[in-house]
Amino acid sequence: MALTTLDKTPLQSARTPWPAGITAEFERERASPNGCVGQRLVSESSRVRVWHISLQPGERMGFHRHVLDYFWSVLTSGRARAHMDDGSTVEHTYAAGETRHESHTAGHFKVHDLENIGDSELIFCTVEFLDSANKPLPIPTRHACRAQSLYCAA
Repeated sequence: MALTTLDKTPLQSARTPWPAGITAEFERERASPNGCVGQRLVSESSRVRVWHISLQPGERMGFHRHVLDYFWSVLTSGRARAHMDDGSTVEHTYAAGETRHESHTAGHFKVHDLENIGDSELIFCTVEFLDSANKPLPIPTRHACRAQSLYCAA
């Protein structure tokens, strides 16, 4: 049975004001959608994009936009915080091997960031399906989209 991100219960969820820098970055993403859903695009075919995310303790991947159907698998256990496009801040624990699926209808998307708040490296693999209800967002380069500390930009 495929579990979705909606099936995942957060350790903590709050709707408190974000720090000014986080809010400003979110607004930049809104003005210029960021299709880099990982730090590194490791493979792309006519059907899928495969991304890797590797976050050291305290490291954060900036806001990015999911418009395609996708799934992620976490390769290492850990804990992370995300600022979501609904204004909430959520914290989750992850178990190595955990996998979640998400689908987006036409016009629907999700924007969030991801920060490793655990004490060990947190590694994810995300697979996007290019044949989804929405068109893929452009990415800056074909095979090396590298996240900066705040924003994965061209």
